[in-house]
Amino acid sequence: MPSFKQTVMANKRIFEIAFVGLKPGIHEYEYEVGDKFFVDKGATDFTNCTANVKLQIDKKSSFMLLKFEIGGKATADCDRCGNPLPLDIWDEFNMLVKLVDNPDEMNAQEEDPDVQYISKTESHIDVAEWIYEFVQLSFPTQKMCATVGGPLCNKEVLDKLKAMVQNAVEIPANDIWQGLEQFKKTKSKKQ
Repeated sequence: MPSFKQTVMANKRIFEIAFVGLKPGIHEYEYEVGDKFFVDKGATDFTNCTANVKLQIDKKSSFMLLKFEIGGKATADCDRCGNPLPLDIWDEFNMLVKLVDNPDEMNAQEEDPDVQYISKTESHIDVAEWIYEFVQLSFPTQKMCATVGGPLCNKEVLDKLKAMVQNAVEIPANDIWQGLEQFKKTKSKKQ
């Protein structure tokens, strides 16, 4: 199996794979992407990102199976307290790429996001957008310090959140609806 490692810098063509010249079977590629890759594409939700992407392409005569293995580290803000939070990122994604005569029409009709159609006349496939998307999806949905009040938590923010919750509980629920009661009485008198 051919294998090589690419460190992504300014060369954007590094993500283009000439699949026409590949023999049927499995081919492996490795990419390392960092902050510059994501900033160039507009992502700013995290910093200090080092993502390693292992791409395995299983080439068949009329389609290719792509398997992306994402791993790495990054820093994102905690959703609860706002402090920087070191994160491990990891996930796997599969993509089916079919070679067809009418890719635009087929892509418009396809409901499965893991299936992509390209023209039979294409010779290269660009995996940069998939790498970008799959690394983003590898982050946890909620990014929070493991334990409330732990060593990474911002204690001041947690205290303010606790005070806000207590204030909300102290306001009687009936106070919110008092104005509506008067409106209801006025309306019934008019009828």
